Amino acid sequence: MKVIIDDKIPYIKGALEPFAEVLYLPGKDTTPAVVKEADALITRTRTICNESLLKGSKVSFIATATIGFDHIDTAYCEQSGITWTNAPGCNAKSVEQYIASVLFVMAERKGWTLAGKTLGVVGVGQVGSKVARLGSILGMKVLLNDPPRARVEGEAGFCSLETVLAEADIITLHVPLNLQGEDATYHMADEAFFKRLGKKPMLINACRGEVMETKAAIEAVRQERLTGLVVDCWEFEPNPDPTLLSLVDLATPHIAGYSKDGKANGTSMSVQALSRFFNLGIDDWTATGVEVPDQTTLSLVGSSTDGTLLNNQELLAQAILSTYDIRKDDADLRHEPLRFEALRGDYPLRREFPVYTIEATKVPADVIEQLKQLGFMVLLKD
Repeated sequence: MKVIIDDKIPYIKGALEPFAEVLYLPGKDTTPAVVKEADALITRTRTICNESLLKGSKVSFIATATIGFDHIDTAYCEQSGITWTNAPGCNAKSVEQYIASVLFVMAERKGWTLAGKTLGVVGVGQVGSKVARLGSILGMKVLLNDPPRARVEGEAGFCSLETVLAEADIITLHVPLNLQGEDATYHMADEAFFKRLGKKPMLINACRGEVMETKAAIEAVRQERLTGLVVDCWEFEPNPDPTLLSLVDLATPHIAGYSKDGKANGTSMSVQALSRFFNLGIDDWTATGVEVPDQTTLSLVGSSTDGTLLNNQELLAQAILSTYDIRKDDADLRHEPLRFEALRGDYPLRREFPVYTIEATKVPADVIEQLKQLGFMVLLKD
């Protein structure tokens, strides 16, 4: 058996060598000639798995170590007898951490109190559900928009996109990219979308670049229809529109889900799926060797050095931004936008909240509870 693996997928080396000839390649080098004799691919979003790549090959199985799978021509695969799988939810907590960093950085810049704000979550799958829970933990009113789920589960608990656009102070997009059909999301955030906004909200796009129409977003900012715009996913990746880049409040190179935890989860799910398909007997394989930051114990004190008590939002911001501060990624992309792919491929170590222990001194009990709900380990100190 021969397996081709994207060489940017971490923690996977050695997992399949006992069972197969394994070839590690950059996504751009995964060509039809190389794929022809392969039985399986483990890939990422940059490899377009369609007829031009796969026709005439031996490939019978594709795993993408990502949530998204719009780079896989699923109809062609199904017609050709090629089984495919993705890694749903693998980096959901990573995106939750990203959104948390966005919220606290923007709250500081704009002078917002997050508790009481209305958060509209568009797309309430595994990622959106985590983001919605984050909003609830922070004391926000949360609006959920997910037509496919509402049709299956009933309307209770969900609202229309119109309601989100009319009432939300902050809107965050977590939909898949669907090009057509009842639930098409291509250019969901278009000119009409922005014209229907009721409260000049902040908009966050951390799902797929093509969900937001670039020209419409530029005009929305220029016409002051938005209080803020945060973009992680860009329509023309890896070449973000320079005008849009100059106008957004925070810009990152498609790394919202790039915690080491999320990557390890995606790798584990891909290997397990391949094992099940080929009966390799390693269905419970999990990635090991995940790096740990030098500092995983954080000190949180309820007052500043001059004795002034910190409010709950300041304390939560300090804890969350100690694990991940989006401003570093924003600065890196603005400094070298042409290195978009390199900034993704060589992304630095980031771990999620459960890796960290907070030593809390004179921190209010309700903040302690919020930190625990977010996944932190909390130790109380005198």
